[in-house]
Amino acid sequence: MKYKSLIKWGIIIVAIYAVLLLLYYTTGIKLFLEMFQSMHTSFPILLIVALGGLISERSGVTNIALEGIMIMGAFLGIWFVLGLEAYPYSNFTVFVIFLVSIMFAIALVLLTLFIIDIIREKKQKEKFKVNLYIKAGIVLALAVLMTLILRGIQPQKYFIFLMAMMVGAGVGSVYAMIHAYAAVYLKSNQIISATALNIFAPAFSIFTSRFVRNSSNYNIRTNVRIAEVPVLSKIPVIGELFFTNTYLTLYISLLLLGLVTIFLYKTKFGLRLRACGENPQAADSLGVNIYRTRFIAVTLSGTLAGMGGILYVLPSKAYSTTVAGFGFLALAVMIFGNWKPKGILYGALFFGFMRTLALYYREVPFLANLELTSDIYNAIPFIATLVILAIFSKKSNVPRALGQIYDQGKR
Repeated sequence: MKYKSLIKWGIIIVAIYAVLLLLYYTTGIKLFLEMFQSMHTSFPILLIVALGGLISERSGVTNIALEGIMIMGAFLGIWFVLGLEAYPYSNFTVFVIFLVSIMFAIALVLLTLFIIDIIREKKQKEKFKVNLYIKAGIVLALAVLMTLILRGIQPQKYFIFLMAMMVGAGVGSVYAMIHAYAAVYLKSNQIISATALNIFAPAFSIFTSRFVRNSSNYNIRTNVRIAEVPVLSKIPVIGELFFTNTYLTLYISLLLLGLVTIFLYKTKFGLRLRACGENPQAADSLGVNIYRTRFIAVTLSGTLAGMGGILYVLPSKAYSTTVAGFGFLALAVMIFGNWKPKGILYGALFFGFMRTLALYYREVPFLANLELTSDIYNAIPFIATLVILAIFSKKSNVPRALGQIYDQGKR
């Protein structure tokens, strides 16, 4: 089975490489570089959001609400970006900065305690425990300190980028909790609750935009494009492909890929999370809290999806209350990747390339000579989705308990 998998991925990589060579020799180096650099906007978003879906579904909860979560993260994130661009900040913007600081402080404290527990576990020592009031005090102190520092920082592009990313992550987390609570604790149908979020998000963003601004179109001034990375951009070929005319999202997505892989396969909580998606009854018999683990997994899924939503907006500097189906494409990437981080990386590259090809078809002589309508080329990513799902869905390694409602009383 291992060799068959290697052969399958080898064929895919060779096919992609063959297409890249075809484009390289038929379009010229300049257009080839432009197309590859254009992938820097779509590939990282698909990778981040698909990783969010992976965390949720490996715990056993189906999350097709990625599209709606992305829209909410993008919508509220763009409002925050507009507030940051209007320096000096209003009282409301400072309040949002304070909320973001609280969220960041909580994440920092939890991450620190998590790392301490891993170190102590390897040394076979007892779990490190901190009183809840001490945790709350540390979080509040850090949040106030961060707010005092951040409110005086003028809106440089990387400051806006990082703050908007945290807002998108926070909004996505809260919005995903609705699906988590309904699916895990209320034992509702997971498809229906996720679909409800997908329906509500665009309606809410469009209605609110037109009610408040009489328009559903947003434009921001901040340009987060990196013209070139010092030193690394001078490397022949690689420098032009990965470190010129790029975005910080590319490097953040690769960092998150590594973190999610370590989280799922190298930590105790990751093992428990995967056990909940494979055999929750066995995990429960060993003392794993299935409900809490699944709730956390869906919330983390929303964190990455909301982050992907605002990262979709920032490179384009425009938003029209939609994310162009990226949430559903991310689901296809996850299935294509067989619910594994490495496979998701390949899937994000493939679908990112398909989307770039749809944008540049006029510049490629081979495609331009076909004289097809633009609608057909714009549909290429979604046609590829249907084809890929038809091929890979029968042999996919789906978590065995995916979509199953767990009832502890029926164990």
